[in-house]
Amino acid sequence: MVRTADTLRESIDELSRREPAFATVIDRHGHPEPRSSPPGAVTLLRTIVGQQVSVAAARSMWNKLEAAFGSPPDLMKLLAASDEEMRAAGMSRQKAGYIRSLAELVLSGDLDLDNLPADDEEAIALLTRIKGIGRWSAEIYLLFAEGRRDVFPAGDLAVVVELGRLLGLPEKPSEKQLRELAEGWRPHRGAAAVLAWHSYNSAVL
Repeated sequence: MVRTADTLRESIDELSRREPAFATVIDRHGHPEPRSSPPGAVTLLRTIVGQQVSVAAARSMWNKLEAAFGSPPDLMKLLAASDEEMRAAGMSRQKAGYIRSLAELVLSGDLDLDNLPADDEEAIALLTRIKGIGRWSAEIYLLFAEGRRDVFPAGDLAVVVELGRLLGLPEKPSEKQLRELAEGWRPHRGAAAVLAWHSYNSAVL
């Protein structure tokens, strides 16, 4: 788990023993604080609403969605809503389609967010059946909503850039290269991503 301070610290301390670059981050910036999101459809809805918009815009859109469909938004009402009703709540046609996809999969029982497979790849495959939820979004959900210790969002730009810098690589690694490098960090790869974000955000530019 990477959702509590103790479990995150345990993973990061183990990573620091394996990789000196990680120990350097701790020396410079200290241990990162854990972060978490509540598991379930609401977190995925927020992901969809927040895609490709600013934080302020996402907050405004979420408030409109709750005003129109309840707090938290009612999946049955979202599934039945027309494009016009969705647009009045601030959702584009594309976002409305993504929201309906999530609502339909959850309400039909095809996606049971309370019982996702223990295997990370199987869980990612199920989550990416939701239109608008790609691998990165699925990995972020599993990492922060479920606290899965070994989920590794190797396609995240900050993770790629910062781990490449920390490891002294001559060029920014590809996602494939980063996943290969990270094999030696199992089963703590989620903490490696958290540490990369911590370092990236703490660096003095």
